[in-house]
Amino acid sequence: MEVRTRFAPSPTGHLHIGGARTALFNYLFAKRYGGKFILRIEDTDLERSSIESEKVIIESLRWLGIEWDEGVEVGGPYGPYRSTERVDIYKKYVDVLFEKGYAYYCYCTEEELEAQRQELLSKGQMPRYTGKCRNLTEDQKRRFEQEGRKPTVRFKVPEGVKIVVHDLVRGDVEFLSDDIGDFVIVKSDGIPTYNFAVVIDDHLMKISHVIRGEEHLSNTPRQILIYNALGFELPQFAHVSLILGKDRTKMSKRHGSTWVEQYKEQGYLKEGLINFLALLGWSPPEDKEIFDMEYLIENFSLERVSKNPAIFDIDKLNYINSQHIKLKSLDELTQMCIPYFVEAEYIKEDEAQSKFEWLKKIVKSVYEGLDYLSQIKDRVDIFFNNEVKIEEDEAKEVLKWEHVKDLINVFENKVTQLSELTPEAIKLLFKEIQKETGYKGKNLFMPIRVALTGKTHGPELVEIIEIVGKENILKRLEFFKTWYN
Repeated sequence: MEVRTRFAPSPTGHLHIGGARTALFNYLFAKRYGGKFILRIEDTDLERSSIESEKVIIESLRWLGIEWDEGVEVGGPYGPYRSTERVDIYKKYVDVLFEKGYAYYCYCTEEELEAQRQELLSKGQMPRYTGKCRNLTEDQKRRFEQEGRKPTVRFKVPEGVKIVVHDLVRGDVEFLSDDIGDFVIVKSDGIPTYNFAVVIDDHLMKISHVIRGEEHLSNTPRQILIYNALGFELPQFAHVSLILGKDRTKMSKRHGSTWVEQYKEQGYLKEGLINFLALLGWSPPEDKEIFDMEYLIENFSLERVSKNPAIFDIDKLNYINSQHIKLKSLDELTQMCIPYFVEAEYIKEDEAQSKFEWLKKIVKSVYEGLDYLSQIKDRVDIFFNNEVKIEEDEAKEVLKWEHVKDLINVFENKVTQLSELTPEAIKLLFKEIQKETGYKGKNLFMPIRVALTGKTHGPELVEIIEIVGKENILKRLEFFKTWYN
């Protein structure tokens, strides 16, 4: 049997972290076993679905490197791949359920349904549809329709049946049909519900494994009832755990950004995010934490997916992403940082390539401290502004040292005499200053660092001086002396 998995998002917003992980697990499972991965859009929620959301989801998946073999924008033998384009297909199977006695029209209003719900709750029973419209006569149906009521279609759930979900992650999970109640499979506007459409689509698209979030587990017995009623073979189910914050509550904005697009905008690498997503509920066979997509495809299995909730730890994501930043070539990393230089108005977009070699030196001096690329905006201001601001208390304390003024004058004279500020020349310059003044270590370097950057910490001082260049170094020293005096 060919392995065929699918990711079927509802286009009602962005691609959330949980959805991205589901897509990744389906993609990895299909690729591991030489199968096909399908992208289907479940847009049955007409009020909330939009083409804009669909585009955002598709772009996010492609940015992550999760490509599909069949589906929207790609095509395939089992299309169309949007639920709203498959309404005629669903109707055929609704008719089959009517013929077999598994479906009926329900004319209950929202008020009547709420009254049923409250009555069951008052008796300490689980809320469910009580089957009020199961055996309506033709006259009763006609009367309801004359009142203007538009019926839904409900699935007739058999009584006293135990439904077992054989789950590849959670083991066997049992449900009782009496707790479910007859559920809607076609809404009053003629659009099928998720639980019905998903069964038809998965069957016709020959989906072999349904891998999805644990929140769908309660839907699975309903879907199994429809599979059985239509005589369809069941796929294999696997429900992966919820993603919780470090405080073990449902993931929300307070735990970090909740959708993929935000991480992309902040400058997380797709390799870092994929690496992190894989570890949300899956453990590699080796004691390994940093890996790429190729490693995941070779090693992913559902046997190593945990039943326990996955913990979203932003600190761990930052660490993993920082390691992937270090794996990039300097050229590639610089190219990726250019949009953030432009955004911060350090450079203009049209001058980025002419200044590329200079920007490379800047990136090289700070990249090891980056968790994500947008942080570079706050790390490189020292290279672009000759009007040095001294705002740190620690820096202000340095300026109270008695020898600062004389040291800066010596440093300025030495720089003026140099024709070029190469790393070798700068190191030699410091040796000469040390010999002439007797100052060394912190007493030598810290005042110069503060004078040139306004800060007590940052990239190597030799790198700063080389990158800023002689002309701008002298401008900064003039500004510093004016301010200092």
